[in-house]
Amino acid sequence: MVFSLLSRMIRTVDPLCLAKAGWNFGVKGALSVLKFKQRLKKGEVFPPFLYISMLNSCNLRCQGCWVDVDKPREAISLDELNRIVNEAKARGNVFFGLLGGEPFMHPQLLDLLALHPDCYFQIFTNGQLITAKVAQALRKLGNATVLVSVEGNEQVSDERRGNREVLNRTLRGLRHSLDAGLLTGVATSLCQSNIKDLLTREWLQRLIDMGVHYTWYHTYRPVGPKITESLALQPEQITEVRRFVTSMRAEMPIVIVDAYYDHQGKALCPMATGISHHIGPTGGIEPCPIIQFATESVRDKLDLFEAMTSSKFLRDFRETAARHTRGCVVLERPDLVREIALRHGARDTTIRQSALAEVSAMKPRSSQWIEEEEIPEKHWVYWLAKRFFYHDFGVYGDLDARPRS
Repeated sequence: MVFSLLSRMIRTVDPLCLAKAGWNFGVKGALSVLKFKQRLKKGEVFPPFLYISMLNSCNLRCQGCWVDVDKPREAISLDELNRIVNEAKARGNVFFGLLGGEPFMHPQLLDLLALHPDCYFQIFTNGQLITAKVAQALRKLGNATVLVSVEGNEQVSDERRGNREVLNRTLRGLRHSLDAGLLTGVATSLCQSNIKDLLTREWLQRLIDMGVHYTWYHTYRPVGPKITESLALQPEQITEVRRFVTSMRAEMPIVIVDAYYDHQGKALCPMATGISHHIGPTGGIEPCPIIQFATESVRDKLDLFEAMTSSKFLRDFRETAARHTRGCVVLERPDLVREIALRHGARDTTIRQSALAEVSAMKPRSSQWIEEEEIPEKHWVYWLAKRFFYHDFGVYGDLDARPRS
């Protein structure tokens, strides 16, 4: 499996793109995690992986979207983006996830990539604005991978994403990326309307046949102003996803990403471990993309490192979440989210200004933490990578030590 995957990448990814992925993301990214571990020993939590929602605007209207895509545009300027990246680089960071809205609607996206050839960027996109010209520009820069969202067949895609011909337009952008030799991934938010079609060996084989290099399975999170609860997965389906991912990782020549488990199959939350935080389109420094509250902003005068490491709000969120669950505190304990936001006087970072009411109205539900359902990694590459670079960093000590019924 490993040989087939590496062979396919060498044959299909542009040499510059492959080299920058290997060096900027692989080698330097691993070093940034080591620096993160060193900071933890001093009680400083500054995530090695920062996710930035560059703007709120989008050309689609997806079910369950928590971003104010239908509101007046809010965007982080190029100067602000440049400062964020520079201040993070000063602490050894090199990896940045770029989200929206739709990142390709930001007029200075490519300018940001050009300013930081020593970093690596993952662009979360619906793919529809990736023209052949844009793909060639990304190839010349070499320091970005596109992660294109595919949410189901033609009918499901139109329903989920609020437009027509969504799948065809998305696949066109995906094809432009692959033809240009970009390292290209496909993301899916698994839910009731697509799990039967996309959580399958046949779908993975189709991606491989198309030339896709990696895929990322998320689970649908019913949050935001228009929660579509009927789409949420049931606990047994969440376990099914985990079993499928670990099995296919050991069998098929495509990288399969997940963000919610360690090498032993124990659930974790990237926010609670401190390995990632989020910056929203209005500049708020948030625990994660679906927690739209902040007490600090990138528009404050504080250096980003100082803002994050001194934030009582972020620390409270991490520690409270880790004390109560290995899963998603927003889904399992929305009451705690409300309590922490009120305790710190956190501001609502949305444009709609209804985040507190939305959290207050949420009903607790299952997330990725299902006790007695821990499924370890089967393939040694994933096991080692997670063992050394992606685990819980000891934040769940008290929770793991509690008696189990």
